[in-house]
Amino acid sequence: MARRYDCSDATDRATGLREAASAVRRGELVVLPTDTVYGVGADAFSPEAVGDLLEAKGRGRGMPSPVLIGSPNTLHGLVTDFSEQAWELVDAFWPGALTLVARHQPSLTWDLGETHGTVAVRMPLHPVAIELLTDVGPMAVSSANLTGHPAPQDCDAAQGMLGDSVAVYLDGGPTPDSVPSSIVDVTGSVPRLLRAGAISAEELRKVVPGLEAAS
Repeated sequence: MARRYDCSDATDRATGLREAASAVRRGELVVLPTDTVYGVGADAFSPEAVGDLLEAKGRGRGMPSPVLIGSPNTLHGLVTDFSEQAWELVDAFWPGALTLVARHQPSLTWDLGETHGTVAVRMPLHPVAIELLTDVGPMAVSSANLTGHPAPQDCDAAQGMLGDSVAVYLDGGPTPDSVPSSIVDVTGSVPRLLRAGAISAEELRKVVPGLEAAS
């Protein structure tokens, strides 16, 4: 039976974050608010939990899960060949609605799907998400919807779709916007915009003027 906690109440929030962290460590799924839409998350280093996440969404391994982190410093243990331009994007837009696709450390024992040696990573601008991520470490997090359905902006919509496949729901109220994060590929010598989202190409080019648009 899924448990749900109202994060607008200090006591419920503290209990919910504690229960969510325990659930993640047990390999279970949790739903959490972010600055874009609600996400469903699991321990990024548990292949079984990530598999359960993809199954709950009805999503194949060909669409691997992004990873959310609670601090830019976490990147040092996750990615390699991270360029100066990539760090400039982190400094300018994190925490926030920018996902960076980078080469992950080859030594990492995780299975996020068919990533071809890369990881899509983001630090969300939401206090509940950051507190959970700081506690449990990197989480595989995808939008908390069934594949083909709209990404949810509130906990009711997420729970209506995912039900008891999720152990803990953290209700942070409605998210401020339904626009997804922008995605920039930083695996090459020139950053490439893969998806225009909450941060426009114009804003990104103020930091990396050579940003290319994906063909």
